[in-house]
Amino acid sequence: MRELLNYTIDFIRWEDLLDIAIVSFIIYRILLFIKGTRSAQIIIGFIFLFILYEISSFLGLVTLNWILNNFLSSIFVIIVVIFQHDIRLALSNFGKDIFLKGTIQFTDTKIIDEVVKLAVTLSFKKIGALIVFPRATGLKNLIEIGKELDAFASKELLESLFINKSPLHDGAVVIVNDRIKYAGCFLPLSINPDISKQLGTRHRAAIGITEQTDAISLIVSEETGNISVGINGKLTRNLDADSLKKVLTNLLIGTKDKSK
Repeated sequence: MRELLNYTIDFIRWEDLLDIAIVSFIIYRILLFIKGTRSAQIIIGFIFLFILYEISSFLGLVTLNWILNNFLSSIFVIIVVIFQHDIRLALSNFGKDIFLKGTIQFTDTKIIDEVVKLAVTLSFKKIGALIVFPRATGLKNLIEIGKELDAFASKELLESLFINKSPLHDGAVVIVNDRIKYAGCFLPLSINPDISKQLGTRHRAAIGITEQTDAISLIVSEETGNISVGINGKLTRNLDADSLKKVLTNLLIGTKDKSK
């Protein structure tokens, strides 16, 4: 046994260890990515089918084995079709984490002050609003409809976009640096089944855009006036002026590379 163990150790190359480490890291990241999602349930279903296929082979269940064999032979195509959204999102996040980590577009607090004043005013009046702050990941391929603008994001202008009589009040406003780039935008809705049923379309759009990008979203509820901030598919809710300014400052204000 010892001789076999020594032979095995001598036979293993450093390339094999590197190969194992890379594959293990990829599997680990995939498991983290799908944890708590419907993708995890689908993966469990695939595992069950594979186990069933092995059982059918062992017991000689010819028809069942033939069906499962034909199904599993196309497994990679099936995975790409079923998980195309998750694969696209994972690759986007992977590239963002490696190459764009720490990229932040805001350099001073002036725009933060304007947005906080706006949120407090809209909250008091119970006027719904959704503002998105893109960071490293662009939003052009995710924005539907929307009016392209190029104006300073003042509290007064933003408020005029969200009042009920405005033709753009139902959509989201996209702010880049201190400029309003788009208004009246329709954003992808989150399909997370764990989101509270009490949250409406505006909140689902705010969560959805932060699931697919690294953007920050700010939501004012039309029903309750509550202020929330979304990031990475999660909401921080019931913020007041001070806590909102602190959250936005921590998330948006920084240098070109905050990690340095």
